[in-house]
Amino acid sequence: MSIQKQSSFQGETTSGSLYLVGTPIGNLEDITFRAVRTLKECDIIAAEDTRQTRKLLTHFEITPQLLFSYHEHNKVASGPELIRYIIEGKNLALVSDAGLPAISDPGSDLVKLAIAAGISVIPIPGANAALSALIVSGLSTERFTFAGFLPRDRKDIQSVLSSLQYAQGTLLFYESPHRIIKTLSYLLETLGNRQVVLAREITKRYEEMVRGNVEECLTWLAEHAPIGEYVVVVEGASKEDEQAQRDAWWQDLSLEEHVTHYEKEGETRKDAMKRTATDRGVSKRDIYNSLL
Repeated sequence: MSIQKQSSFQGETTSGSLYLVGTPIGNLEDITFRAVRTLKECDIIAAEDTRQTRKLLTHFEITPQLLFSYHEHNKVASGPELIRYIIEGKNLALVSDAGLPAISDPGSDLVKLAIAAGISVIPIPGANAALSALIVSGLSTERFTFAGFLPRDRKDIQSVLSSLQYAQGTLLFYESPHRIIKTLSYLLETLGNRQVVLAREITKRYEEMVRGNVEECLTWLAEHAPIGEYVVVVEGASKEDEQAQRDAWWQDLSLEEHVTHYEKEGETRKDAMKRTATDRGVSKRDIYNSLL
């Protein structure tokens, strides 16, 4: 157990801290005064893409002592080095290419290293594509699940979507233009023809919200080539879906009994666990870990 308290929340800065700084997701005017000040005052700025971040820094006339590259491919080596700088008394600001760092990027690994080293981790809030898309979607905002980018392998995609099949809250995904059609096809196959919103280029010049069911959105994309990064907002499961899950034949079975049922039908242990995971709307890994 650990307790972190920050004097910086009252507007003061402290040495040897990790600042998670939100940057614009498109429109530069969305950066906060506090974010600009923090970037100016920090000794080091760690960026996912230094070329992209340098454009932002130049626009706001920010000149850090060191602009450090930190991304998925060098995080194992760079992470400990950044932590060493902070321990030595340097203030470090972590930014992503757009939006809040540590969401669907390696920043979360640096946060874990910092916490393990007893370093204060301070959020500097800013724009976020997923929440921006959610609030304009017209779908329920009472509960939601952020799923980020789906895996690339078909089986892994189906496993993730199956685990979300009965989720009552709205679902949020990130997707690239060259995968959006395939992703919608998987959504249709696994979750059904639900209401969705395709939020494209949020806060940018060509911002666009396409609202409709999955089939309608697929038709739209067939006629309008996907361009730009997407947030896909998906309607949650209906009460009827939830009731169907409660009424399922396996409801009173333990996980082991559920898997054994399929094994008795001739399935291998692996396939039986996979079918059990699909029935229950969870990942196969969850089943495996529970039965260890």
